[in-house]
Amino acid sequence: MNVLDMALNIGIVAVTLAVLLCAWRLLRGPTITDRVLALDTLYMNAVALIVLLGIRWNTALLFEGALLVAMLGFASTVALARYLSRGDVVE
Repeated sequence: MNVLDMALNIGIVAVTLAVLLCAWRLLRGPTITDRVLALDTLYMNAVALIVLLGIRWNTALLFEGALLVAMLGFASTVALARYLSRGDVVE
């Protein structure tokens, strides 16, 4: 086992733990702001996990998937924050 394999294993475990903690905050968040931040962080952790798995499996397809998740995560977070602050998404 070389250094890259060990680093990937540690990274995958750490990001998976972060995903679980974000999911916990998403479900148990005391305020809606906590839940929105947990959802945004969950998207970022999902992108990181997809990139790490793309490196592990040596495929470029997962990097395109990570880009799609990042774009959809950003757009949905902005739309949700705008809805919560103003009451509508489109003016």
